[in-house]
Amino acid sequence: MSIYVGNLSYSVTQDDLTQVFSEYGTVKRVQLPTDRETGRARGFGFVEMESEAAENAAIEGLDGAEWMGRVMKVNKARPKEEKSTRSGGSWGKSSGGYSRDY
Repeated sequence: MSIYVGNLSYSVTQDDLTQVFSEYGTVKRVQLPTDRETGRARGFGFVEMESEAAENAAIEGLDGAEWMGRVMKVNKARPKEEKSTRSGGSWGKSSGGYSRDY
């Protein structure tokens, strides 16, 4: 399981997050997604801790804490949702409430 960390400063580094979360246990991995076009941090990240107890302690201790001028949002990460494709989607299966008679 991993932890979602939101509302981060765009200047936060992986080392910064590792340091903060290591106060609650051993950090296994930190991910800071970047924007594909600009390469800039997206303001959120994911942290994996060595144990569930460490994850729970970090969530409890850091959710709502102010850090680097921002109030962090920290909770258990949800599984990544599959992106829907336009081919074969609901388009064409119904009129979506619109009349096709003009």
